[in-house]
Amino acid sequence: MIDDMGFGAPSSFGGPCQMPTSERLAAGGVKFSRFHTTALCSPTRAALLTGRNHHSVGMGTLTDLSSGHPGYNTVRPDSAANVAEVLRLNGYNTAAFGKWHQTPTWELGATGPFDRWPTGEGFERFYGFLGGEADQWNPSLVDGTTPIEPPDTENYHLSEDLADRTIAFVRAQTGLAPDKPWFAYLAFGATHAPHHAPAEYIERYRGQFDDGWDAQRERTLAAQKQLGVVPADCELSPRPDAIPAWDDVTDDERRLYARMMEAYAAAATHTDDQVGRIVDELEKLGRLDDTLIVYILGDNGASVEGGAEGTLNEFAQYNSVPETVAFMLERIDQIGGPELFNHYTSGWAHAMDTPYQWTKQVASHWGGTRNGMVAHWPNGFAARGEVREQFTHVTSVVPTILEAAGLPLPEIVNGVAQMAYPNPAFGYAFDSAEAPEQHTTQYFETVGNRGIYHEGWSACAIHSVPWDLTGQLPRFEEDEWELYAPGDHSQAHNVAAEHPEQLARMKELFLTEAARFNVLPLDDRKTVKLNSALVGRPDPMAGRTRMRLYPGARHIAENSVLDVKNRTHSVTATVTIGEEPAEGAIIAQGGRFGGWTLYFDEGRLAYAHNWVDHERYYVRSEQVIAAGEHEVQMVFDYDGGGVGKGGTATLFVDGEQVASGRIDNTCGYLFGTSEVMDVGRDSGAPVIDGYRTPHGICTAMIDSVVIDVDPQVDRDDAGMVRTLLQRQ
Repeated sequence: MIDDMGFGAPSSFGGPCQMPTSERLAAGGVKFSRFHTTALCSPTRAALLTGRNHHSVGMGTLTDLSSGHPGYNTVRPDSAANVAEVLRLNGYNTAAFGKWHQTPTWELGATGPFDRWPTGEGFERFYGFLGGEADQWNPSLVDGTTPIEPPDTENYHLSEDLADRTIAFVRAQTGLAPDKPWFAYLAFGATHAPHHAPAEYIERYRGQFDDGWDAQRERTLAAQKQLGVVPADCELSPRPDAIPAWDDVTDDERRLYARMMEAYAAAATHTDDQVGRIVDELEKLGRLDDTLIVYILGDNGASVEGGAEGTLNEFAQYNSVPETVAFMLERIDQIGGPELFNHYTSGWAHAMDTPYQWTKQVASHWGGTRNGMVAHWPNGFAARGEVREQFTHVTSVVPTILEAAGLPLPEIVNGVAQMAYPNPAFGYAFDSAEAPEQHTTQYFETVGNRGIYHEGWSACAIHSVPWDLTGQLPRFEEDEWELYAPGDHSQAHNVAAEHPEQLARMKELFLTEAARFNVLPLDDRKTVKLNSALVGRPDPMAGRTRMRLYPGARHIAENSVLDVKNRTHSVTATVTIGEEPAEGAIIAQGGRFGGWTLYFDEGRLAYAHNWVDHERYYVRSEQVIAAGEHEVQMVFDYDGGGVGKGGTATLFVDGEQVASGRIDNTCGYLFGTSEVMDVGRDSGAPVIDGYRTPHGICTAMIDSVVIDVDPQVDRDDAGMVRTLLQRQ
């Protein structure tokens, strides 16, 4: 599965991103041109791996915004076993590589529980990351349930690493147990932001997007018609008013925005090449023709979360820190490299969903839910290079896998009766383009945006558009429903006024399906969901104002430690210094794109706050700390008066003040989704570049580190919800 790729991006479906492996597999198999996802990350993955609708397994929302409602609690019930567990119990070896993003946030800590981590859900092996995104150059990784550092190789890239791990798994299976079946789930972090790709890939696309997103949409539609993945009479749906015409942006903006798209396309091609390496290995091992490959080109529509102007650092956007075009142009040549966490503009996202309306998060329309999918199984079906137009959905992947494996849909797994699989396998279409469509009804709902498909008709209601971050949502009954008739492939003509009775039937059908699959009550709450006590979500930090950490504490997610943002706090460590001046991080949180570190610099105590890579503030003592045991402390006195304000950092050694300095701005909402907290080092992309030891490893002996926080904290729940929605 590719992340955040719209229907109109890959070359196999007419898009500008050259993906030769997807074309190769399509030439040897079939393309499904009406395959659908849920419009959002966590929900699609839950539906993919369980074969059930996402609300049925509690994943109606992001793992970060869970509530007490059964459809939105992000806790998979045992009555909907993961496909890996079903296959494992039937003699398969199973492995997952890459992005997970299924574990409830309160279970992500080092103490688990681990039953909803990949290795607790049927995968015998897992190598990847647990959250929603990863720095492709410096990821925070987990092997099984153990945090690890990525391989220390020159020009490391996560997508290449994931392909290496998958190839190693296949080789081991073939060499050690050639007669034993296996199942591998590979979910790349790309092409989710950051759009990271090797420079030579970016160079291939230089100048190819200079004429902008409007011209690209026209080119893509023409290519799609030629490939037969849309009908010859398909119309281009209108561009939303919130997205400017390319002709209306300035020359500077065009230069910047084109470079952002070049990086995205490069990331897509680079990822596809890693799939190609795996396919080549299967062929070399003589396993390709017997292996069913399902290549899903996106878990939702293209992402508009970079905003109208894009960003060089998503965490600046998450923290409501603006980046002007002039500011971004100064670093234009770094786009795609390890120095930035870049994301393209909403204009390009919309173009990558050609020919459909809307984008990721908008489950009501095909731009949010329709993705390209390729199936390849030479010894399983005879069709080659054909297109299948039958309506299909991500929930049908599990039934199709089990059907192909000759296994029945399980009624009981580990002693627990299983809920029914709602949708049919799509294997019936492998060899027949004319086979009657078997999946005739499907509901959609994400962030209050909802839709219903039935026998060619589709009805849609927009409730919350991605770029409206005010949080002022209408009542559900005030939403205006649209209706699209069979034959209107791109939902270009709303016929609600002409067919009021049909619209009424479709709306009633949506409510029926919503009641059936745990969608109700519709939950569009935003600010309230940040208060775990109000929505019934466990919070491991609830009621705590002190935390003591010990050496070896590493890779701790932000929601698994006390929140030091927007409040007065202190960090106190007991350390023993040797004869040589101490170096390295005592404790660090976040990384290159936002965070803080308390560290030693040539034997001197120092503190740094990295304000979203826009500014690094340093406070450093002039006193070299002598050998022996000491208590070192940083006290941060927060100004208050809002979110992300400044404060004063004061350093103490054995109770004596040794330095004090001003921090003008702080990260108010998020340090980072791809970075973590470490004691005794600064893993990943470090908060600062000034460490004098590799990975900021501390040369002093650390006994413990205590974090104390003021119970009073300045909050902006609306801003935090905006941040959570953007980052997924």
